[in-house]
Amino acid sequence: MNEQVEQLSCQELVELVTDYLEGALPEEARLRFEDHIGRCGACKIYLEQMRQTIVVLGHLPEAALSPDAERELLQAFRGWRSG
Repeated sequence: MNEQVEQLSCQELVELVTDYLEGALPEEARLRFEDHIGRCGACKIYLEQMRQTIVVLGHLPEAALSPDAERELLQAFRGWRSG
């Protein structure tokens, strides 16, 4: 990968993993993601865990999540991103 392209941090990878798995990342972001996975064993394990989670859980319908649980999850993720 070109050294002039900024490398992805582990936190950035975590934020992009869903888009990566759905094939929704633009090419440059996908290349940065794959470059990071090739260098970072911990993120490679994380990606595999996410893949396994998707296989095990399949698709959860939106109705399976209560409004209270959705609110709590959104608050937790907003706090994590700003922290």
